[in-house]
Amino acid sequence: MPYVTREQIAAAKQMCAMEFLRKYRPGELVPGGARNEYQLKTHDSFKINGETSFWHWKSRDIGGRTALDYLIHVEGIGFVEAVTMLCGEIPAQHLVPSARVEEKPFVLPAPCPDNRRVVAYLTGRGIDRKVLEACFRAGILYESADYHNAVFVGKDETGAARYAFLRGTFTHGRPFKAEVSGSDKRYCFCLPPKGESCRAAIYEGAVDVLAHLTLEQTADKYRLSLGGIYAPREGETGRFSTPPALVAFLSRHPEVEELELCLDNDFAGRWAAEQIAKEFSEKYRVILNLPDRDGWDYADLAEERLARCRAEMER
Repeated sequence: MPYVTREQIAAAKQMCAMEFLRKYRPGELVPGGARNEYQLKTHDSFKINGETSFWHWKSRDIGGRTALDYLIHVEGIGFVEAVTMLCGEIPAQHLVPSARVEEKPFVLPAPCPDNRRVVAYLTGRGIDRKVLEACFRAGILYESADYHNAVFVGKDETGAARYAFLRGTFTHGRPFKAEVSGSDKRYCFCLPPKGESCRAAIYEGAVDVLAHLTLEQTADKYRLSLGGIYAPREGETGRFSTPPALVAFLSRHPEVEELELCLDNDFAGRWAAEQIAKEFSEKYRVILNLPDRDGWDYADLAEERLARCRAEMER
């Protein structure tokens, strides 16, 4: 079995991701939205700082700094091979970028026979079981058979699945989050209203959609997840990139007249809400409805309500 020494690993970690990309993947780097930030042509949710080399692949919720981290987690190269490449023990032509990596075709994960773990996880976060049952019946939420992830499905006008977001149901450690390969962000997770509506509430993530519906107990508007947002770091300036999920949703629903912005109440959420309001306020009535606590999202509020209810029951 091939192996590498501690010395080789230490040497491989000396090259930062930015140095590697500039040297071996220059055609992949394009300017990002913030100052001194870059992204990849093949993965626009991958952001890297040109000075610090810290990178974050938002759609997979992973990050790092070294070229070794990048090769393993982004290009999918095995640990031993990546170390030997960076130590110069594999011919240089292996580091020459190949043609653009093709995205895998979009395929939903196989479903589990039941949704037991998803129900336990989401009700444990304060989500109403009736809300979950409605999503199960609509085919926009289920439990995957392989890793028991919660699968949030986005559908197009014909009812065909075009997008899926995975959320781990294990409560220990950092939660797993990822989009299914080939997902089309124009069709992010969305709950339709009961009957007609000219209102749409906008959220950063799918769990926030379910949490706010649980808190409000009203299905009188569309509830759209953006599948995440981009914002510069606090104190920096950046160019706003309109979420494709919002643009596509509004083009499909010309009846919508009101946008209720329910993003997270942190710097990123407040910044994105401000940019969305600026862009759409001339055509739509825009209402800012962030959670009333700094740093919180609607999932936090739903969990707090659950904890309060349990405390009252124990008295």
